[in-house]
Amino acid sequence: MTLMRGVLLAALPLALAQVNPPGTPFPNSTYPNSTDPLTDSGAQSGETSPPSYPSPWGEGLGDWEAAYAQAHAFVSQLTLLEKVNLTTGVGWEGEKCVGNNGAIPRLGFKSLCMQDSPLGVRDTDFVSAFPAGVTIAATWDRQLFYQRGYDMGSEHRDKGVDVQLGPVVGPIGRSPEGGRNWEGFSPDPVLSGIAVAQTVKGIQAAGIMSCTKHYIGYEQEHFRQGGPTISDSISSNIDDVTMHELYLWPFADAVRAGTASVMCSYNQINNSYACQNSWTQNYLLKNELGFQGFVMTDWSGQHSGVSSALAGLDMTMPGDIGFDSGTSFWGPNLTIAVLNGTIPQWRLDDMCVRIVAAWYYVDREANQVENAPNFSSWTEDTFGYLHYYASEDYTQINYHVDVRGDHAANIRTQAAKGTVLLKNNGALPLTGKEKLTGVFGSDASENQYGPNGCSDRGCDNGTLAMGWGSGTANFPYLVTPLEAIKAEVLSNGKSIESVIDDYAYAQQNALARRISDVAGACIVFVNADAGEGYIIVDDNEGDRNNLTLWHNGDDLIRNVTSFCNNTIVVMHTVGPVLVDAWYENENVTAIIWAAIPGQESGNAITDILYGKVNPGGKNVFTWGASRGAYGTDLLYEPNNGAGAPQEDFAEGIFIDYRHFDRVGETPIYEFGFGLSYTTFAYSNLQVQTHSAPAYTPTTGQTGSAPVLGSVSNNTADYLLPDDITPLVAYIYPYLNSTSLAASSGDPQYGINYTFPAGAYDSSPQPFLAAGSKVAPGGNQALYDILFTVTATVTNTGGVAGDEVPQLYLSLGGPNDAKVVLRNFDRITIAAGASGTFTADITRRDLSNWDTDAQDW
Repeated sequence: MTLMRGVLLAALPLALAQVNPPGTPFPNSTYPNSTDPLTDSGAQSGETSPPSYPSPWGEGLGDWEAAYAQAHAFVSQLTLLEKVNLTTGVGWEGEKCVGNNGAIPRLGFKSLCMQDSPLGVRDTDFVSAFPAGVTIAATWDRQLFYQRGYDMGSEHRDKGVDVQLGPVVGPIGRSPEGGRNWEGFSPDPVLSGIAVAQTVKGIQAAGIMSCTKHYIGYEQEHFRQGGPTISDSISSNIDDVTMHELYLWPFADAVRAGTASVMCSYNQINNSYACQNSWTQNYLLKNELGFQGFVMTDWSGQHSGVSSALAGLDMTMPGDIGFDSGTSFWGPNLTIAVLNGTIPQWRLDDMCVRIVAAWYYVDREANQVENAPNFSSWTEDTFGYLHYYASEDYTQINYHVDVRGDHAANIRTQAAKGTVLLKNNGALPLTGKEKLTGVFGSDASENQYGPNGCSDRGCDNGTLAMGWGSGTANFPYLVTPLEAIKAEVLSNGKSIESVIDDYAYAQQNALARRISDVAGACIVFVNADAGEGYIIVDDNEGDRNNLTLWHNGDDLIRNVTSFCNNTIVVMHTVGPVLVDAWYENENVTAIIWAAIPGQESGNAITDILYGKVNPGGKNVFTWGASRGAYGTDLLYEPNNGAGAPQEDFAEGIFIDYRHFDRVGETPIYEFGFGLSYTTFAYSNLQVQTHSAPAYTPTTGQTGSAPVLGSVSNNTADYLLPDDITPLVAYIYPYLNSTSLAASSGDPQYGINYTFPAGAYDSSPQPFLAAGSKVAPGGNQALYDILFTVTATVTNTGGVAGDEVPQLYLSLGGPNDAKVVLRNFDRITIAAGASGTFTADITRRDLSNWDTDAQDW
């Protein structure tokens, strides 16, 4: 399979290998591979994570130093109530964004606007619908990753958003049917890591905060929030090696890139909820990776008050326990917890510092717009209620600001460059001179209800340019393949006909026969959709039920190919589908994966079909011959009675191509594969060795936890002021009684509660060996460049084109994959010319995780 990828495989000097010095075993480790992490991996059912306290306080590492100084000065001025306001959402539909925290009017600090999505500004008008994450990943182009991030960030900024809820690297795509895989990039951690880092940098260069999500192990929609007979969310059981070498890897890249925020996920990890898991939040994210920003819940992802605070949570969204319930784990309960000492003041101070530092880090002060936010998530009417659920303060709420700029041209380029040519028997590019062109399938045409006619894109009508769920945006328009191809054909004075009913077999056959008789071209459009679990489409509860094409796409292809000897198949899909029934059919002359392209869908695919853009996209996942070929599947049925479903990631790091290699499964189309209208040759492979200091585990201690300002113990100071009339279901920080017990409403107040003693330790704490006291991202020696690989790439064909050289390494350990991707680049090369591929290899690229030593 490696050779079939048509990419670069470099061999490195054996002397590179370094063995880390022995360390202290991880305390309370329950991992099955804890005795020998290099010969065993994969989680077991009932897996648990070791506790880790206290929650690390941010120290302004690296380029966060100035932002932390500003944040300390700001937070030192705040009262307890103002600090609670910063950390707690005001409730669903309480303000204009999908999430808002409380404001601090006394200091002119407005409520922060948190808004989806990872492909555009959700729930408003005059915004762009960008290609999905899986599409931009298929470009394998760092510059396009950054450009898309910057353009999206600019649109969020100009709508008055403070935090863009994206990008996504969880799910990473453990199983191909995962409903939200398309929001992320790829099941390969290096490709996802580079893509997320460049996206974060682009978003934040535009002057808003990014929120990298969903942290961590969130790999399916089924049971993400329990089920009809199950109260607890699914537990993703992940061993320590797999966590570090696969799932945590791209989050580390996002942290190193400076992501302002990380969103904790709905699921449990090793039977502890993600938003109160002290191991994943305190130990891995804030300690080992040195994350300096704030941890935010997914919407209703909080399941406790004190426990989640001590375990590292910094902000709860949207603030209420149930949407519009008026109740909150934090809000007044956080006020009570600080006053009675169950949450130390320094922990609340750290929450606030992290939030405010992130604000300063991206320079939000200099990137404000008028009337921010200048839209409402709840209606597109110009006038309405400022507080939608409470129906209070009727005013102008939408200003209909057009923030798209020149992004359409970038979107068209991104979608075209993310298109993958899988098969071509000389049928492409089309000349435009074909006497008769036929377009088949509903995926080529309009949704009969309009491109935004299904809420959050929750249907599969017409061409698929976006999956469904909260990871969506409204289309400002959607160019369909049919209208774009029609325009191209008519510009050449030729004929075009279409049959867009997927089940109009007689009409399909008649048109296909006529086209074949005149040596024309039949273009068949098919799709497969997926999305978030709160929407069910054709009995698919977010996750796909199978890997087949929707709308009986296989039958559509079979019918057309039965009569047309020049059938070009174009697939818009959220991930791999089964093509085994027809991909070798001699009448299928070309196959294109057009991914999830966004608003310029038709223009982008027409650019490819007619050779205006030479395809250079490469697969970001493997196309298997059967559903079982992938080795992993989703959990569709409960497996733990009424308890939390248990999903054991027993395959360890072996997902996608790593699994195919491990078991000798031959794919139909390999990860990293993609054809061009030209050809390339490789030569002159060179490996240069660099001198770098030996890896040194981090040592030393942090400073003490800072305490900023003081807290009054007079409970009367925390009652609702007489001049405030509370809004219905709005979350305030105020108490309703001077008695903390009475205000809590908890009949068990003050008894039967125990919390980890270490959670209250504010003294200096030791740095982890794999951590850093210099900059975020973990031990900085991991990023030392040890080798540089170069090769000459020559365009041996007749047209200019893009090639994507890919560097794979074989680490060689008994529990390692056959090869792993470690670097890549996209190079444009003129016909007959050559370019140089250059790829650095870092120490991290060559390291394994040692659970006993808790170090690389």
